Amino acid sequence: MVIITLQRDKCIGCNYCVEFAPAQFQMSKKDGKSVLIRSIDTKGFHTLKSPDHTIVENCELAEKACPVHIISVKET
Repeated sequence: MVIITLQRDKCIGCNYCVEFAPAQFQMSKKDGKSVLIRSIDTKGFHTLKSPDHTIVENCELAEKACPVHIISVKET
């Protein structure tokens, strides 16, 4: 299982996550912040749980590129 978390309220809209993992992230047209596709919002933390381990590499690149460090990628 792969668990990806985005702390969306701290997003600065740099778009790096979309560049590295476009299948998991997109930018909101409403506020210009990142959206974690198919995630569940729990008190500002958007979480996606996926059995697909092929998404890890791109999501880890997005995690490292994020200048405000609001993306977390964990494998269980």
